[in-house]
Amino acid sequence: MRGGGGNPQFHHSARRAPYLWCMSAQDRSAIARMLERARQGLDRVDPADLDRVQAAGALIVDIRPLEQRQRDGALPGAVVIDRNVLEWRLDPSSPYRLPVADDASMRIVLVCNEGYASSIAAHNLQLLGLVNATDLRGGYQAWAAGPGRS
Repeated sequence: MRGGGGNPQFHHSARRAPYLWCMSAQDRSAIARMLERARQGLDRVDPADLDRVQAAGALIVDIRPLEQRQRDGALPGAVVIDRNVLEWRLDPSSPYRLPVADDASMRIVLVCNEGYASSIAAHNLQLLGLVNATDLRGGYQAWAAGPGRS
């Protein structure tokens, strides 16, 4: 399945909020370790706080593929940037950057479908010097499951 959806390596934890999926404790794959390392440096945003964070000036970036955006809908107020060009569009030193990406200290919140790819992408942005890059816990699906959105 595309995007890792339905992967049996993931399970839902009833002790956590319904949008928080986690990798199984037994998963010590290279990608699980990479994800764990990436998240150590992120100040991740909870879905209930996204509107407040955006109102405070954060740039919200939807990196979901077109098919997911068409299926599930747009994220209001988000800039859409395809994942394959994300670093070029947000690096303030890149000649290919978007006009909004002119401040390396700007808070950037990446949103993918379930909050996995966005964690790794946010870590990559931090490596480029975007020190306040982070992502949305649970991704778009967690945000969409929030009060008044279902």
